[in-house]
Amino acid sequence: APVVTLSAPGQMDLPGGLDSSEIDVDFHLQHRRKGLLWYATYDVAFDGHYTFQNPLDEVVTATVVFEFPSSSAIYDDFEFRVGEVQITPGGNTGRKLTAVVEMAAGEETEIHVTYKSRGLDSWLYSFADGITTAKNFTLKINTDFEEYNFPERSISASTKTRTPAGWILQWQFENLVTDFDIGVEMPDKLNPGPLASRMSYFAPVSLLFFFTVLMVLGAVKGTNLHPMHYFFLGASFFSFHILFSYLVDHVVLELAFIIAAIVSMALVVSYLWRVIGWRFAMREAGISQLLFLVLFSYAFFFEGYTGLVVTIGAIITLAALMQITAKVDWAAIFSKK
Repeated sequence: APVVTLSAPGQMDLPGGLDSSEIDVDFHLQHRRKGLLWYATYDVAFDGHYTFQNPLDEVVTATVVFEFPSSSAIYDDFEFRVGEVQITPGGNTGRKLTAVVEMAAGEETEIHVTYKSRGLDSWLYSFADGITTAKNFTLKINTDFEEYNFPERSISASTKTRTPAGWILQWQFENLVTDFDIGVEMPDKLNPGPLASRMSYFAPVSLLFFFTVLMVLGAVKGTNLHPMHYFFLGASFFSFHILFSYLVDHVVLELAFIIAAIVSMALVVSYLWRVIGWRFAMREAGISQLLFLVLFSYAFFFEGYTGLVVTIGAIITLAALMQITAKVDWAAIFSKK
């Protein structure tokens, strides 16, 4: 926000706080991909109208300072006007613009700041450095996206109105004292690179579930596998993660997932079909791989719920194995040659 200082002959400078602020902000979000990462880039149009008044009974000199939000950004259609005085940035402007105007006793002056810019991931409106007061403050944000969040240590919107394109978020205060800012975080897209990395990191866990089910069901049905069989099954299982990691750089994320899952399941099922038979390959192995590879990996698409989904899946698997093997004579099975 602009900072106002009032000075009069023979008196100390007075902080001339803003008497009202009316701000409109429009966002246009456009996700852009670079390599295996998505970036939430946006265009923003800022239009701020501020007023301040000379509280003294004499003429004062008002100094208004506007600090650019960032020195590494662009500002298109920029305007900084104080009353009738318009300030145009020069070659050595730096990050601040200063306007000096004369104000009669009790006179009210308007400040107008408008520009168009671009940003990444989030946007913040800062009142000042430290605790400050905001009188008759209104800020309205119009978005063209549905999902949003408020940054940490920021004030949530007073009202939220749904629109066909997104939301209208409005902050309105009469006499606010705060050290917090106002802001919006843009919605993130699922990044293929970190997603593939997390899937690969937890692949041994899903493989352990898969092998446990095959061993238990194989022991119950008398179709025990040789360690070499498990070696080839493990390689076929991990083919999903390898193929997915390289495909996401060339095709859509969901299509890469489907192709990798089909290839891995085809390898496992076709191999066990020849080793044991189609019934065990399709029912026991196929369903187990669908649960512990495909659905286990798909849980990583839902950030924040992965741990819960994996835990529920492990409990359901444990319950199913306990029910299936409740009456199995394990002593007789393990005593077999």
